[in-house]
Amino acid sequence: MKKSLAISTLALSTLVSSPAVLAEQQTQSSSYRPSPFSLSASRMTTGTADVGNNELQRDQWMFDFKASMPLGNKWFIGAGVGYDNLDYDWRSPNLQGNTQAWDKIERYRASLSLSYRPNKNWMFMLAPKLQYAYADSASTSNAESYGTVLSGMYRFDSGNVLGLGVAYLNDIDEVRTVPFVAVSWQITENLKLGNPFSAGFSGPAGLELSYQLDPDWNIGLGTSKRTNRFLIADDKETAEIDEWVSFIRLGWDISKAVSVNAYAGYFFNGELELNPQDTTEDIDNQGAAALDVTFKF
Repeated sequence: MKKSLAISTLALSTLVSSPAVLAEQQTQSSSYRPSPFSLSASRMTTGTADVGNNELQRDQWMFDFKASMPLGNKWFIGAGVGYDNLDYDWRSPNLQGNTQAWDKIERYRASLSLSYRPNKNWMFMLAPKLQYAYADSASTSNAESYGTVLSGMYRFDSGNVLGLGVAYLNDIDEVRTVPFVAVSWQITENLKLGNPFSAGFSGPAGLELSYQLDPDWNIGLGTSKRTNRFLIADDKETAEIDEWVSFIRLGWDISKAVSVNAYAGYFFNGELELNPQDTTEDIDNQGAAALDVTFKF
Protein backbone atom coordinates (compact mmCIF):
# COMPACT_ATOMS: atom_id res chain seq x y z
CA MET A 1 0.00 0.00 0.00
CA LYS A 2 2.76 2.44 0.86
CA LYS A 3 4.17 2.22 -2.58
CA SER A 4 1.56 4.58 -3.98
CA LEU A 5 3.51 7.31 -2.19
CA ALA A 6 6.16 7.15 -4.87
CA ILE A 7 3.73 7.57 -7.73
CA SER A 8 2.77 10.96 -6.29
CA THR A 9 6.25 12.26 -6.98
CA LEU A 10 5.25 12.58 -10.62
CA ALA A 11 4.09 16.01 -9.56
CA LEU A 12 7.70 17.18 -9.61
CA SER A 13 7.91 16.87 -13.36
CA THR A 14 6.36 19.24 -15.92
CA LEU A 15 6.64 16.96 -18.90
CA VAL A 16 3.21 17.66 -20.33
CA SER A 17 2.20 21.19 -21.32
CA SER A 18 -0.88 22.56 -19.61
CA PRO A 19 -4.00 23.34 -21.69
CA ALA A 20 -3.59 27.06 -21.08
CA VAL A 21 -0.04 27.03 -22.42
CA LEU A 22 -1.21 25.17 -25.51
CA ALA A 23 -4.04 27.65 -25.99
CA GLU A 24 -1.67 30.57 -25.74
CA GLN A 25 0.65 29.06 -28.35
CA GLN A 26 -2.16 28.39 -30.79
CA THR A 27 -3.61 31.90 -30.53
CA GLN A 28 -0.37 33.71 -31.29
CA SER A 29 0.32 35.15 -34.73
CA SER A 30 0.77 32.94 -37.75
CA SER A 31 4.50 33.63 -37.63
CA TYR A 32 4.77 31.50 -34.49
CA ARG A 33 5.89 27.95 -35.30
CA PRO A 34 6.22 25.75 -32.20
CA SER A 35 8.39 22.66 -32.38
CA PRO A 36 6.17 19.72 -33.41
CA PHE A 37 8.05 17.14 -31.29
CA SER A 38 9.47 17.06 -27.79
CA LEU A 39 11.30 14.43 -25.75
CA SER A 40 11.64 14.75 -21.97
CA ALA A 41 13.49 12.80 -19.30
CA SER A 42 13.52 13.37 -15.56
CA ARG A 43 15.17 11.88 -12.51
CA MET A 44 13.67 12.22 -9.04
CA THR A 45 14.75 11.23 -5.52
CA THR A 46 13.09 11.71 -2.13
CA GLY A 47 14.00 11.71 1.51
CA THR A 48 12.87 8.95 3.82
CA ALA A 49 9.19 9.01 4.81
CA ASP A 50 7.52 7.15 7.68
CA VAL A 51 4.47 5.22 6.44
CA GLY A 52 2.84 3.36 9.31
CA ASN A 53 5.51 1.02 10.72
CA ASN A 54 7.67 1.34 7.61
CA GLU A 55 10.20 3.74 6.15
CA LEU A 56 10.45 4.39 2.43
CA GLN A 57 12.97 6.14 0.19
CA ARG A 58 12.42 6.09 -3.57
CA ASP A 59 13.93 7.06 -6.89
CA GLN A 60 12.22 7.51 -10.22
CA TRP A 61 12.90 7.81 -13.94
CA MET A 62 10.24 9.35 -16.17
CA PHE A 63 10.19 9.65 -19.98
CA ASP A 64 7.74 11.43 -22.29
CA PHE A 65 7.44 11.91 -26.04
CA LYS A 66 4.92 14.38 -27.50
CA ALA A 67 3.91 15.40 -31.01
CA SER A 68 1.54 18.11 -32.20
CA MET A 69 0.39 19.67 -35.44
CA PRO A 70 -2.30 22.05 -36.77
CA LEU A 71 -5.18 20.80 -38.89
CA GLY A 72 -6.09 23.92 -40.80
CA ASN A 73 -6.75 27.26 -39.12
CA LYS A 74 -9.19 26.12 -36.42
CA TRP A 75 -8.20 22.58 -35.49
CA PHE A 76 -5.14 21.28 -33.67
CA ILE A 77 -4.17 17.69 -32.83
CA GLY A 78 -1.62 16.31 -30.40
CA ALA A 79 -0.45 12.96 -29.02
CA GLY A 80 1.85 11.75 -26.28
CA VAL A 81 3.28 8.57 -24.80
CA GLY A 82 5.19 8.08 -21.57
CA TYR A 83 6.91 5.52 -19.40
CA ASP A 84 7.74 5.75 -15.68
CA ASN A 85 9.99 3.46 -13.65
CA LEU A 86 9.99 3.77 -9.86
CA ASP A 87 12.39 2.01 -7.50
CA TYR A 88 12.02 1.72 -3.73
CA ASP A 89 14.16 1.20 -0.67
CA TRP A 90 12.05 -0.24 2.12
CA ARG A 91 13.67 -0.02 5.57
CA SER A 92 10.93 -2.16 7.13
CA PRO A 93 9.15 -4.33 4.56
CA ASN A 94 6.26 -5.49 6.77
CA LEU A 95 3.48 -3.74 4.90
CA GLN A 96 0.58 -3.51 7.30
CA GLY A 97 -2.63 -4.90 5.83
CA ASN A 98 -0.93 -6.31 2.73
CA THR A 99 0.49 -9.77 2.18
CA GLN A 100 2.92 -8.69 -0.51
CA ALA A 101 5.76 -6.23 -0.68
CA TRP A 102 6.97 -4.68 -3.94
CA ASP A 103 10.15 -3.17 -5.26
CA LYS A 104 9.11 -1.47 -8.47
CA ILE A 105 6.16 0.18 -10.18
CA GLU A 106 5.87 0.61 -13.92
CA ARG A 107 3.48 3.03 -15.56
CA TYR A 108 2.70 3.39 -19.26
CA ARG A 109 0.77 6.42 -20.51
CA ALA A 110 -0.79 7.52 -23.78
CA SER A 111 -2.96 10.48 -24.69
CA LEU A 112 -4.53 12.33 -27.62
CA SER A 113 -5.80 15.89 -27.76
CA LEU A 114 -8.07 17.64 -30.21
CA SER A 115 -8.51 21.40 -29.97
CA TYR A 116 -10.95 23.68 -31.74
CA ARG A 117 -10.57 27.46 -31.97
CA PRO A 118 -13.71 29.04 -33.48
CA ASN A 119 -12.25 32.56 -33.24
CA LYS A 120 -9.23 34.40 -31.87
CA ASN A 121 -10.58 34.36 -28.31
CA TRP A 122 -12.16 30.98 -27.59
CA MET A 123 -10.63 27.52 -27.60
CA PHE A 124 -12.09 24.13 -26.65
CA MET A 125 -10.15 20.94 -26.01
CA LEU A 126 -10.94 17.22 -25.79
CA ALA A 127 -8.14 14.94 -24.56
CA PRO A 128 -8.72 11.19 -24.03
CA LYS A 129 -6.14 9.40 -21.87
CA LEU A 130 -5.06 5.82 -21.21
CA GLN A 131 -2.62 4.40 -18.69
CA TYR A 132 -1.43 1.17 -17.06
CA ALA A 133 0.04 1.46 -13.56
CA TYR A 134 1.05 -1.65 -11.61
CA ALA A 135 3.58 -2.97 -9.12
CA ASP A 136 5.91 -5.89 -9.82
CA SER A 137 3.62 -8.00 -7.62
CA ALA A 138 0.74 -7.58 -10.11
CA SER A 139 0.05 -8.11 -13.80
CA THR A 140 -1.24 -5.68 -16.42
CA SER A 141 -4.59 -7.45 -16.84
CA ASN A 142 -6.46 -5.28 -14.31
CA ALA A 143 -4.18 -2.24 -14.34
CA GLU A 144 -5.94 -0.23 -17.05
CA SER A 145 -7.26 3.28 -16.48
CA TYR A 146 -8.88 5.53 -19.03
CA GLY A 147 -10.66 8.85 -19.18
CA THR A 148 -10.96 12.18 -20.91
CA VAL A 149 -10.27 15.84 -20.16
CA LEU A 150 -12.61 18.58 -21.40
CA SER A 151 -11.79 22.27 -21.19
CA GLY A 152 -12.86 25.63 -22.51
CA MET A 153 -10.55 28.66 -22.48
CA TYR A 154 -10.81 32.33 -23.32
CA ARG A 155 -7.90 34.42 -24.56
CA PHE A 156 -8.16 38.11 -23.75
CA ASP A 157 -6.86 40.78 -26.09
CA SER A 158 -3.90 41.18 -23.72
CA GLY A 159 -2.88 37.59 -24.51
CA ASN A 160 -3.82 36.23 -21.08
CA VAL A 161 -5.72 32.93 -21.01
CA LEU A 162 -8.31 31.78 -18.46
CA GLY A 163 -10.53 28.72 -18.58
CA LEU A 164 -12.24 25.86 -16.78
CA GLY A 165 -12.07 22.14 -17.32
CA VAL A 166 -13.06 18.78 -15.94
CA ALA A 167 -11.37 15.39 -16.11
CA TYR A 168 -13.57 12.28 -16.11
CA LEU A 169 -11.34 9.37 -15.07
CA ASN A 170 -12.22 5.67 -14.90
CA ASP A 171 -9.27 4.74 -12.74
CA ILE A 172 -8.49 1.23 -11.50
CA ASP A 173 -11.75 0.09 -9.87
CA GLU A 174 -12.82 3.71 -9.20
CA VAL A 175 -14.43 6.55 -11.16
CA ARG A 176 -13.37 10.12 -10.36
CA THR A 177 -14.29 13.58 -11.66
CA VAL A 178 -11.60 16.26 -11.26
CA PRO A 179 -12.38 19.95 -11.98
CA PHE A 180 -9.50 22.34 -12.68
CA VAL A 181 -8.67 25.91 -13.65
CA ALA A 182 -6.59 26.57 -16.79
CA VAL A 183 -4.62 29.80 -16.62
CA SER A 184 -1.73 31.56 -18.35
CA TRP A 185 -1.68 35.10 -16.98
CA GLN A 186 1.14 37.59 -17.53
CA ILE A 187 0.89 39.72 -14.36
CA THR A 188 3.85 41.94 -15.20
CA GLU A 189 6.55 41.86 -17.85
CA ASN A 190 8.47 39.22 -15.87
CA LEU A 191 5.87 37.74 -13.49
CA LYS A 192 3.45 35.06 -14.70
CA LEU A 193 0.79 32.74 -13.22
CA GLY A 194 0.23 29.41 -14.94
CA ASN A 195 -0.40 25.66 -14.64
CA PRO A 196 2.70 23.56 -13.94
CA PHE A 197 1.02 20.21 -14.66
CA SER A 198 -1.51 18.66 -16.99
CA ALA A 199 -4.84 17.68 -15.43
CA GLY A 200 -5.42 13.94 -15.45
CA PHE A 201 -5.04 10.80 -13.36
CA SER A 202 -2.65 12.52 -10.92
CA GLY A 203 -5.08 15.33 -10.18
CA PRO A 204 -5.76 18.94 -11.22
CA ALA A 205 -3.27 21.15 -13.04
CA GLY A 206 -2.11 23.14 -10.00
CA LEU A 207 -0.77 26.70 -9.97
CA GLU A 208 2.73 28.12 -10.39
CA LEU A 209 3.93 31.71 -10.04
CA SER A 210 7.07 32.19 -12.13
CA TYR A 211 9.51 35.06 -12.63
CA GLN A 212 11.72 35.59 -15.69
CA LEU A 213 15.14 36.50 -14.34
CA ASP A 214 16.61 37.10 -17.81
CA PRO A 215 16.06 35.67 -21.32
CA ASP A 216 17.57 32.31 -20.32
CA TRP A 217 16.73 31.86 -16.62
CA ASN A 218 13.44 31.72 -14.73
CA ILE A 219 12.28 30.68 -11.27
CA GLY A 220 8.92 29.36 -10.14
CA LEU A 221 6.97 28.53 -6.98
CA GLY A 222 3.96 26.23 -7.17
CA THR A 223 1.60 23.84 -5.43
CA SER A 224 -1.03 21.24 -6.30
CA LYS A 225 -3.03 18.38 -4.85
CA ARG A 226 -1.98 14.98 -6.14
CA THR A 227 -3.99 11.73 -6.23
CA ASN A 228 -2.50 8.52 -7.64
CA ARG A 229 -3.77 4.95 -7.82
CA PHE A 230 -2.16 1.74 -9.04
CA LEU A 231 -2.50 -2.03 -8.92
CA ILE A 232 -0.45 -3.89 -6.29
CA ALA A 233 -1.94 -7.37 -6.73
CA ASP A 234 -4.35 -9.09 -9.09
CA ASP A 235 -8.10 -9.17 -8.44
CA LYS A 236 -8.13 -5.36 -8.32
CA GLU A 237 -6.12 -4.88 -5.13
CA THR A 238 -5.07 -1.25 -5.32
CA ALA A 239 -3.21 1.44 -3.42
CA GLU A 240 -4.04 5.15 -3.60
CA ILE A 241 -2.40 8.25 -2.20
CA ASP A 242 -3.90 11.69 -1.66
CA GLU A 243 -1.53 14.52 -0.75
CA TRP A 244 -0.35 18.05 -1.47
CA VAL A 245 2.96 19.02 -3.03
CA SER A 246 4.72 22.38 -3.06
CA PHE A 247 7.89 23.08 -5.01
CA ILE A 248 10.39 25.67 -6.10
CA ARG A 249 11.77 25.42 -9.64
CA LEU A 250 14.79 26.87 -11.39
CA GLY A 251 14.63 26.78 -15.19
CA TRP A 252 17.40 27.29 -17.75
CA ASP A 253 16.69 27.60 -21.48
CA ILE A 254 20.02 26.48 -22.88
CA SER A 255 18.79 27.04 -26.43
CA LYS A 256 15.49 27.13 -28.32
CA ALA A 257 15.69 23.34 -28.46
CA VAL A 258 16.95 22.39 -24.98
CA SER A 259 15.66 23.36 -21.52
CA VAL A 260 16.56 22.15 -18.03
CA ASN A 261 14.46 22.47 -14.88
CA ALA A 262 15.64 21.66 -11.35
CA TYR A 263 13.09 21.17 -8.55
CA ALA A 264 13.11 21.14 -4.77
CA GLY A 265 9.77 19.80 -3.55
CA TYR A 266 7.90 19.06 -0.33
CA PHE A 267 5.04 16.56 0.06
CA PHE A 268 2.62 17.08 2.95
CA ASN A 269 -0.80 16.08 4.33
CA GLY A 270 -0.48 12.67 2.71
CA GLU A 271 -2.83 9.75 3.23
CA LEU A 272 -2.47 6.24 1.89
CA GLU A 273 -5.44 3.93 1.26
CA LEU A 274 -5.43 0.21 0.51
CA ASN A 275 -8.42 -1.38 -1.24
CA PRO A 276 -10.51 -3.54 -1.03
CA GLN A 277 -9.33 -3.73 2.61
CA ASP A 278 -10.35 -0.06 3.01
CA THR A 279 -7.48 0.72 5.38
CA THR A 280 -5.64 4.04 5.53
CA GLU A 281 -2.34 5.30 6.93
CA ASP A 282 -0.88 8.77 7.28
CA ILE A 283 2.31 9.61 5.40
CA ASP A 284 4.99 11.74 6.99
CA ASN A 285 5.93 14.94 5.21
CA GLN A 286 9.09 14.59 3.16
CA GLY A 287 11.35 16.53 0.83
CA ALA A 288 12.27 15.62 -2.75
CA ALA A 289 14.45 16.82 -5.61
CA ALA A 290 14.16 16.35 -9.36
CA LEU A 291 15.88 17.28 -12.60
CA ASP A 292 14.06 17.48 -15.93
CA VAL A 293 15.60 17.84 -19.41
CA THR A 294 13.44 18.57 -22.46
CA PHE A 295 14.47 18.52 -26.13
CA LYS A 296 12.27 20.14 -28.79
CA PHE A 297 12.72 19.39 -32.47
